[in-house]
Amino acid sequence: MTKKTRTEKDSLGEIQVPSEALYGAQTQRAVENFSISSFKMPRTFLKGLGLLKACCAEANLDEKLLDREPAKAIIKAALQVSEGQYDDQFPIDVFQTGSGTSTNMNANEVIAHLASNQINQQIHPNDHVNMSQSSNDVIPTSIHISAAIAIQEQLEPALDKLHATIQNKAKTLSDVVKTGRTHLMDAMPLTFEQELSGWAAQIDHCRESLRDTTQRIHRLGIGGTAIGTGINAPTDFSKRVAKLLAKRSGIPFKPNANTFMAISSQDAMVELSGQLKVMAVSLTKIANDLRLMNSGPLAGFAEITLPILQPGSSIMPGKINPVIPEAVVMACAQVMGNDATIAIAGAAGNFQLNTMLPVIAYNILLSIELIARSAEALADKAIAGFQVNEEHVEKTLAQNPILITALNTLIGYERGAEIAKRAYQEKRPILDVAKEMTNIDPKELEQLLDPKQLTSNK
Repeated sequence: MTKKTRTEKDSLGEIQVPSEALYGAQTQRAVENFSISSFKMPRTFLKGLGLLKACCAEANLDEKLLDREPAKAIIKAALQVSEGQYDDQFPIDVFQTGSGTSTNMNANEVIAHLASNQINQQIHPNDHVNMSQSSNDVIPTSIHISAAIAIQEQLEPALDKLHATIQNKAKTLSDVVKTGRTHLMDAMPLTFEQELSGWAAQIDHCRESLRDTTQRIHRLGIGGTAIGTGINAPTDFSKRVAKLLAKRSGIPFKPNANTFMAISSQDAMVELSGQLKVMAVSLTKIANDLRLMNSGPLAGFAEITLPILQPGSSIMPGKINPVIPEAVVMACAQVMGNDATIAIAGAAGNFQLNTMLPVIAYNILLSIELIARSAEALADKAIAGFQVNEEHVEKTLAQNPILITALNTLIGYERGAEIAKRAYQEKRPILDVAKEMTNIDPKELEQLLDPKQLTSNK
């Protein structure tokens, strides 16, 4: 069955557009030209783009460049786009023209169509919706806005939750001593609280670094128009738009001091991607620790039992796997790959324009989402509910020959190594062997080799 179409026209001539579509000729050309993947511009990007279009229209109204009725109609339509009411009208592939012009025109056409219907007056996609703008400043600015929104709404709350969950869990395990490990081999003891404090510190480091980078994400290139000179935009347009964006979003946006940088480079996004990669590394470390601590239950470390979430095998009945840490590790691997893509794309600035903007937008927002959801999953479905197998932990700790390290200053390294070697060979507690091979008072030995005492150097 042939779909109904209507004829639309742009500077290249006429083209058939689906009759029910809210977009026009330039969007349709992009749909036909770009069929590289099934990836579309993310919801959060459209949220930022719609919000920017609304604020630009409001600034043009303030500048008396747009009449009140058309401006109000554009603002209303743009906010509807921002809220996600018309996501199905944004069909263009991520892999499109490198400036993102097709997506900018997609937004202009949809908003113009909606606004025209509201007031029964012709609103032009370029002359009205895109007034005082260019794709070259709109798309980089939208990347910054959408990333800032995603950080505020998704990433920061998720990192805060994970940090708090780790700290709360650690407090309940302050008196539980376990065998430490270096090179995956037995080492000196520490408490579970101390071990988890390392995880919490990693997440806190991530939060601190993110706060520093976010300052540069808040700097916007809008007002630079085509190449950074601000052609066809009012002198204070960038300040007006940034102020309006800050008011509507609650995010302290401000103009970038250098619009040539803002349009020709994506250094802030490369920096943010690097921070997300660090977060991926941190989450991977935590997830792998959980997997190893949970390994077993008979032939592994078996220090903890993670929450049982689903059967682990289609052939081995009763098998349970650490599915959340495994999912997190895969998500983090994707973020690390995205970082490489963003770095390559960030280097694709030639003279006055970066020409890999859509793929930067797609990957940075995907990475933020993956880190945020991974952090929440670790917090809610792994760390909050794991149980320590205290009996097993105490048993292996008592047999740990490395505890002999506490006697180094009394008996020397070589003598300590002999005692440890014998304890290993005879599979006996180090305390028993030390009593036989040293002249130290047994009560003093018990105190010196008390694992709890060895968790602090005070």
